[in-house]
Amino acid sequence: MKKEIRVADEEKGIIQVTTYDERWYAKPDTDKNTKLPTYKFVPSVTWVASYYPKGTFFYKWLAEKGWDEAEAIKVAAGNKGSKVHLAIADILLGKEVRIDSKFKNPSTGFEEELTLEEIECIQSFIDWKEENPGEVIAFEVAVFSDKHNFAGTVDFIYKIGEEYWLIDFKTGQSVWEESKFQVSAYRETIINGENGFQKLPPGVDLKLGILQLGYRMNKKRFKFNVIEPDFEGFLLAQSLWKREAGKQTVNQKDYKIVLSAARGEYAVPEHDAIAPESNDEPITEAV
Repeated sequence: MKKEIRVADEEKGIIQVTTYDERWYAKPDTDKNTKLPTYKFVPSVTWVASYYPKGTFFYKWLAEKGWDEAEAIKVAAGNKGSKVHLAIADILLGKEVRIDSKFKNPSTGFEEELTLEEIECIQSFIDWKEENPGEVIAFEVAVFSDKHNFAGTVDFIYKIGEEYWLIDFKTGQSVWEESKFQVSAYRETIINGENGFQKLPPGVDLKLGILQLGYRMNKKRFKFNVIEPDFEGFLLAQSLWKREAGKQTVNQKDYKIVLSAARGEYAVPEHDAIAPESNDEPITEAV
């Protein structure tokens, strides 16, 4: 996976920087010493929570598959989850989503048609929502905690009856402790007042759920898991992240657009070559 930089919240100026094994969020800030504009970088909730041990079952599976195969499965699962999330976002925006609709594969950067597995996940979301009619409060929204130094993207906030739910979508067959910590961290940034939404009443008892899509253990093909808030568990995972990865920083590097000019028999003859005016202009990327 290449480095991906995307706008997570245009209004707040929050950006997301993702590489193969890291994910950072950043928002505009002011340097305390120079008073100049800068960015504050914090790790993502998912990256931090992933440092909590997954348990014996996972490590047995890892030993059986081997590292390379397990990583390939992990990447494929991530690609599926990303495409399903994009499709659900379009559905919630009122756009038409067809079985031949194309969505970006984060590993390749290209748009691809949905696979049968992905279609099944999307259909199971539609079925769940029809079974649980309610009011959409927010979806795919960034939350940022200056108090606890983390950020993330909330999948879905939904009102069912008189209850307000923060819901995370999962396309896997298991719900790990880290997933529970993830939604607990999102909830904390809302109930502590750091992030708010117009349709969400102040002081609301925000309930937590994880919706498994494409679930294979029942006929409905979805499973809704009610999650008890456990922010203390997230803070434990955060302490492990700080110990193992907390010294990592997002470095700024300048790259020229052309890293190596053409040479030899494949080089364009000098009189035919047209050098772009921007060749010597550096572009800045966060890594």
